[in-house]
Amino acid sequence: MIAVVYSGSKTAFWKIARDGKTIADCTMPGINPCFNDQKAILQFLHKKATLINHAESIKKIYVFAAGASSKERRNELAETLGLFFKNSKIKVRDDLYGAAISACYNNNGIVGILGSGSNCSYFDGKKLEKNNFGLGYVLGDEGSANNLGKIILKNFTQGKLPKDLHLEFTAKYNLDRPQILERIYKKPMVQQFLSSFFDFYITHRNHPYIAAILNSAFENYFKTYLLPLIKLHPEKAIHFVGIVAGNFPDELRAIAKKHQLEITSITKEPIYNLLNYYSN
Repeated sequence: MIAVVYSGSKTAFWKIARDGKTIADCTMPGINPCFNDQKAILQFLHKKATLINHAESIKKIYVFAAGASSKERRNELAETLGLFFKNSKIKVRDDLYGAAISACYNNNGIVGILGSGSNCSYFDGKKLEKNNFGLGYVLGDEGSANNLGKIILKNFTQGKLPKDLHLEFTAKYNLDRPQILERIYKKPMVQQFLSSFFDFYITHRNHPYIAAILNSAFENYFKTYLLPLIKLHPEKAIHFVGIVAGNFPDELRAIAKKHQLEITSITKEPIYNLLNYYSN
């Protein structure tokens, strides 16, 4: 029995399989080793009956987590999971590698993440090319759910939202400026708070103001991540992975067309492809 885990900062997706067939799955809060310590992760695990019931039977676990880009962080997360899954061999990689496997399998290509966070890299079919991206929600994450959350909150607190959107935002979230500032600057798990406003973009995707924000955010992503990589690796297939990409494929393809590019694939939830890859 094996388990495959794909975790952004907001949500971790689990799939458990035997002989190539899924027998259980669940979701839990993200297990980013940069933000979640051992105690918090173990608390998440102990709240999931699905994981408790299968913990002793799982022999291999393949984990792809945001924040697991360094060897130290990967070892920390593997050690923590090993306290719960005592009979399992655990392999931890970062979420970008998981996105690359999900999109490319053993082929090469440029892989972009647009989920709760954002990143991009060239994958040669075996390993990712090193770059200076992946700066997190404070310095980076252009086009991500975190980034979109920051934009809508800033516009709301500064009174820049159109009246109809301002009223709907207030009715949905019941937040004011002091509450928002306290939540961002004095409370933990800021990245989860920021990405929690992504549903507002989905609901109001056809509003011109929201459409303009999305267009600007995705254009910023292309200029920051994708276009520099294309110069280094021209004519390679372009893949996107993540909940933002999966919910706004037409908008992404429109930006790509503007730059005379074509997107090969967009995968909303990479966990399915990862399970298929490691089951076989």
